[in-house]
Amino acid sequence: MSIPSPCINVCRMNEASGYCEGCYRSIPEITEWSRASDARKQAILGEVASRRAAADLFELGLRGECVRD
Repeated sequence: MSIPSPCINVCRMNEASGYCEGCYRSIPEITEWSRASDARKQAILGEVASRRAAADLFELGLRGECVRD
């Protein structure tokens, strides 16, 4: 099985997060990708999904603040 890279050719590293703004991978994950096993690629994609979801929540203004009734 060949798992495609999550790269979308928006290769810009975010200084604050340390992740690529296009694919949400770290530099070590990007360099590891081509030689990683399918299991490792799936693990990276899982991390990417979590990071993307967290970024989406942040952009929507849902930063986890406590709300009191």
